[in-house]
Amino acid sequence: MNNTWKNKLYFGDNLAIMNEHIPDESVDLIYLDPPFNSKATYNVLFGEVNGTQSAAQITAFEDTWHWGMESEEAYRELVTKESGKLAELIQAMRSFLGQNDMMAYLVMMAIRLVKMHRILKSTGSIYLHCDPTASHYLKLVMDAVFGMVNFQNEIIWHYQTGGASKIRFSRKHDVILFYTKSQTWKFHGERIAIPHTEKALARAQNPKGARIAIDDTTKNPNDVLIIQQMNPMAKERLGYQTQKPEALLERIIKASSNEGDIIMDPFCGCGTSVSVAERLNRKWIGIDITFLAINLINLRLSEAFGKELSEYEVIGDPKDLHGAEALAEQDKYQFEWWALGLVEARPAHDKKKGADSGIDGYINFFDDNSGKAKSIIISVKGGHVTVSQVRDLKGVLEREKAVIGAFITLQKPTKPMKEEAAAAGFYIPEYYPDKHYPKLQILTIEELLKGKKLDYPPMAPATFKKAQRKQKGEDPEQLQLEDC
Repeated sequence: MNNTWKNKLYFGDNLAIMNEHIPDESVDLIYLDPPFNSKATYNVLFGEVNGTQSAAQITAFEDTWHWGMESEEAYRELVTKESGKLAELIQAMRSFLGQNDMMAYLVMMAIRLVKMHRILKSTGSIYLHCDPTASHYLKLVMDAVFGMVNFQNEIIWHYQTGGASKIRFSRKHDVILFYTKSQTWKFHGERIAIPHTEKALARAQNPKGARIAIDDTTKNPNDVLIIQQMNPMAKERLGYQTQKPEALLERIIKASSNEGDIIMDPFCGCGTSVSVAERLNRKWIGIDITFLAINLINLRLSEAFGKELSEYEVIGDPKDLHGAEALAEQDKYQFEWWALGLVEARPAHDKKKGADSGIDGYINFFDDNSGKAKSIIISVKGGHVTVSQVRDLKGVLEREKAVIGAFITLQKPTKPMKEEAAAAGFYIPEYYPDKHYPKLQILTIEELLKGKKLDYPPMAPATFKKAQRKQKGEDPEQLQLEDC
């Protein structure tokens, strides 16, 4: 592999990124867990302390899987430009399903799977994590794109978490479709082997009834993987509701790749796949369509690996003032989430669900031993700014009893704005009376890009749940694979 390789984290639509940035036959293993059915809690990135949920990541996807011009264009491209089998299947599916959310999802997935087939190496593998609502349709699409002969397994990931149904069998599994690019692929069952049962080992002692060698104590796992979902208090849980356990991704990556291979996740969410790939010394490419995920992955990798973290680059985020202005004009919500990431703040709400009450984000931090967090309120402005907006933020600070307010602006502040901020005075921590911090701080995007920091007590922020510290090659806690 090229020694100049840098791991890559892309912000944007994975279809465009695969078209423009990922070369043919360059990836060894693809894992994807695409979102579907926004009425369920797919891709919820943040959970509140009181148990309520933010819909921020759902917002990023809510228009993706509805039939419209984008899905119509994808349908036409599939029918007119792809091979006969896939074109015939997609037309038959539309005739059967009609123009609805499911058909939009299948069309948008099909065109992406075609691109994944192109970029996968001839010896590569792909694991598609499916919701039971769509897995039967997706298997047909995978057959058409990768070929029925290259279907290897329908893996059942079985777990015990979740509620018990009173009207049907309780749903306790996900489906993962395992396909290869060709009839020559990598599979290392010995790396994920499980012990033989005591009965099988006892039978091995009898030469007449033995099915295994007497010194053969392990076997490849079955296609039913019994790996428990993370409980709410698991150390690796980051508040991302559909976050998958690292144990599951470790099994896939160990079995179907070698150290130095390139792993790609085009819907990488909170970054479990790239984190496991990093720990197992694989190269990786992650793609996500929201800066909420990009910000969380950056923090997760930094906290988990520290100085051991391999060099990687974020592609698609603004690098200068011009890029920030372009993002603000293109999508004000993504601009806001990106700007909050510059100060490591978390979003305060789902922007598309109503008024923001003057709060775009916040940071909780501790500067004493009381166990009670102090709050910093963040306001982000991508357009014209005035002194009245600074006064409004001052009022929000008083209302919310926050100790510091940060006014992040794309434009340079006026003299009256600076004077209004200065008049707010200072926050002086009780336990550090010799320290003082401006109670209302104005930071421009240009200053933040040049390295300016929000000024507050130097204690660890409690904005995101901390990622568990990792060592390269280390197995996660409770990495278990039971026999079935």
